[in-house]
Amino acid sequence: MLVVVMLWLFAAIPSPAQTPPVHRTIPAKRYCHPTAGFCFRYPSSWAVLGDIFNGNGVVVAPQQNGDREQWDAITVARVAAANESGDGPSLNSVIERTTSAMREAGQNFETLQRKELSVDHNPAQMLKARYRENSTGRDWIEELIFIQGQENDIYSVSLKCAPEHITRLEPALKEVLASWTVAQPEAPPSEASPIEASPPASSTPTGKAQPQAKP
Repeated sequence: MLVVVMLWLFAAIPSPAQTPPVHRTIPAKRYCHPTAGFCFRYPSSWAVLGDIFNGNGVVVAPQQNGDREQWDAITVARVAAANESGDGPSLNSVIERTTSAMREAGQNFETLQRKELSVDHNPAQMLKARYRENSTGRDWIEELIFIQGQENDIYSVSLKCAPEHITRLEPALKEVLASWTVAQPEAPPSEASPIEASPPASSTPTGKAQPQAKP
């Protein structure tokens, strides 16, 4: 009888394979840029350090010691805007320009990875590179994702960090990318049909046209 009871107890205890996984979510804050139109979420323990790209971007980072210029950080920005006719630079041209700038700023430049992907249903490309900064002698890894919006503006989400910190910070970069979105321009209001048109001025009590309510 004791053996039967013990077997029943062990059968009632779920094995690790039967235990449902526990999904943990990292508390996050939401940021929306007032003029560039993009929004994203970032870890709630991080702070907004300031703007960049002439006010078209923002830098967020975890708390660190030392000079902020040397902190690991994520930058989200609109890096190139389309002209009045809607034409803008290509993703390839922006990446090539960025690569040239990194080569000039550092030495031992090495492209670690480059691939195409999609962010918020927009075409995008990722560039991951490593180099040693000339001004500080510090090694950096930059993982940059360039996104082409529907209005042909080019946006970027980039992580710049010490090589030994890339594994720890890449999950935060992925969370920013997964939540990144850009507001679509509002369609112009359509003209009112004859049935929806406002009554003539003479039909109003004062004999003057009344202002129309905005949609």
